[in-house]
Amino acid sequence: MTMNHIYKEGTNEKVLLLLHGTGGTEQDLLPIARMIDPKASVLSVRGNVSENGMARYFKRIREGVFDEEDLIERTEELNQFIMEASQKYTFDRDQVIAVGYSNGANIAGSLLFHYKDSLKGAVLFHPMVPRRGKELPEQSGLPVFIGAGENDPICPAQETFDLKALLSDAGADVTDHWEKMGHQLTENEVITAANWYKDNF
Repeated sequence: MTMNHIYKEGTNEKVLLLLHGTGGTEQDLLPIARMIDPKASVLSVRGNVSENGMARYFKRIREGVFDEEDLIERTEELNQFIMEASQKYTFDRDQVIAVGYSNGANIAGSLLFHYKDSLKGAVLFHPMVPRRGKELPEQSGLPVFIGAGENDPICPAQETFDLKALLSDAGADVTDHWEKMGHQLTENEVITAANWYKDNF
């Protein structure tokens, strides 16, 4: 399974899986990875779906409505890709922590909704609930950070409340952080996430 990606080897055992927002590239979150853990290896992946020329990780029917079938398929594809990358680059598959923004946060959340032990932890900036009415695998003690906007026009606050509840019910240890900058990823949000990361990893 091929996905366009960048791999940079770090000096500790952690691997940050970087997942961009709609229309982004595998370069977008590199500066954020440096802020969160400059010593970690980085696996930054570009989405395989094109929406009017904009890279995404899965199709949507319209803004805020996901193509569920495609989401399931693409989540499996990404999970498989991480496994293959871990063999190719000889990193520990159990040390992968996702850092995703918007569409990238949604596919990272989807990994947690579909697979036990797919991630060691996750930093989700402005995610939505990937799927409703699904029983989640056991995610006991899994650290998850959610960065959200109180006035986010793309991702309503209720999505964050619901996502936190669903992941917490599956056993994850979820921290949420709120900003007032809409759907924008703020520097303060990243710094807060970096501090949370230090406490958890």
